[in-house]
Amino acid sequence: MAFAPLLTSITIMAVIIGIGALTAKHHPLTAESRKLLVSIIVNVAMPCIILNGIFQSEIDAELLQQIMTIFLVAIALSAFGIFLGYLGAKLLRIPGKRANELAILSGLGNTGFIGLPLCAALFGHKGALLAAVYDAGLDVVIWTVAATMLQEKKAWTWKNAREILNIPMIAILVGMLIALINWHPPQAVVQLTSMLAALASPMAMLYIGMLIPPLLKNSRSTGQSLRLLGMPLTLKLVVYPLVVAGILAVISLPLPKEITQVVLVQVAMPTIAMASILFARYAADEEMGAMTTVVSTLVGLLTIPVVVMVCGQLIG
Repeated sequence: MAFAPLLTSITIMAVIIGIGALTAKHHPLTAESRKLLVSIIVNVAMPCIILNGIFQSEIDAELLQQIMTIFLVAIALSAFGIFLGYLGAKLLRIPGKRANELAILSGLGNTGFIGLPLCAALFGHKGALLAAVYDAGLDVVIWTVAATMLQEKKAWTWKNAREILNIPMIAILVGMLIALINWHPPQAVVQLTSMLAALASPMAMLYIGMLIPPLLKNSRSTGQSLRLLGMPLTLKLVVYPLVVAGILAVISLPLPKEITQVVLVQVAMPTIAMASILFARYAADEEMGAMTTVVSTLVGLLTIPVVVMVCGQLIG
């Protein structure tokens, strides 16, 4: 994997995050505007990235096999990431629900907001499609394993099942159906999808940047949260991707190069962007979730290029 394109993409993302932070300093992000931004990113831009990847790719038996493979790999690695985080929390003697929260923050990455557009920039339309499928696998783990861990009464409900069938997941299913019946959409649809897909990365980075000023205002709670972040940051940004790369190198799975590259990028992503939303839903520490997302994203701008290249060398 070439280092220069990766570094360029990360630098551009950092600049847009900075613009978002400066904008929010003068025009604070309200609860309503936050919901609006998330809705546009998740329900419009990300599905269009997925559909654009399908429209621009030749769907054959080989690609279908790769899609199924990376979906299963994503579920396995995301669950393993949570296990690794839980093990780290227990080794540090962190009790009960807090250990579950830190495990989720340590094991689940921002494979949608950052990973998907980054893979699109690095690997083209096919990389975007595979990254979207990886993100779908991670969503399955969020609404099964993670949601169950955060509940007082540990139980998986059909309400969680409905969350898995979100707009990006529907976009994957619809796109695959379109590919299987070999339907070619009109050029206007392809062009519209491409234009909307281009919104994903800048809007996601602006949104993350806009979260920074309000978090920094509450210095007391911010300081309390920061003291807990050392473990999830270290595990998520360094230990977890290196362990995954080591596993892939040792067991020598016959994975296609495209899948390996996308997996290496996705496991190196910072903490999931929806951590605060997920935690608020299950009465967990919403502020720590938001703080971990922001801090890990900022630190990740430095670690992602280095860790991805080191992981690439480990696998060879």
